[in-house]
Amino acid sequence: MEPPAPAGRELGLGYKYVGLGCTFAGGVVLFAAAGFGLDRWLGTTPLFTVVGTLAGAVLSFLNVYWKLKAEAEQDAADRRRKTGRRTGGPADR
Repeated sequence: MEPPAPAGRELGLGYKYVGLGCTFAGGVVLFAAAGFGLDRWLGTTPLFTVVGTLAGAVLSFLNVYWKLKAEAEQDAADRRRKTGRRTGGPADR
């Protein structure tokens, strides 16, 4: 049986996920703004705005996905180290 988490841990985890959401939104806005600026400079409205928005969404999604995947792998490694056995196998499901 695992001991209960400290009282402030849940709040910290919540802020971490809010930060990931802001990272995602910030990437989309940054790339959209860069595309808009490029469109105004080249006079090609709305080509680069659309491309920048799509690129920002894809890259931001991948960034958040990779961070969450690395965190999940780190948690699994910590659990293995703490319990001294493998996790994620059929017995753990």
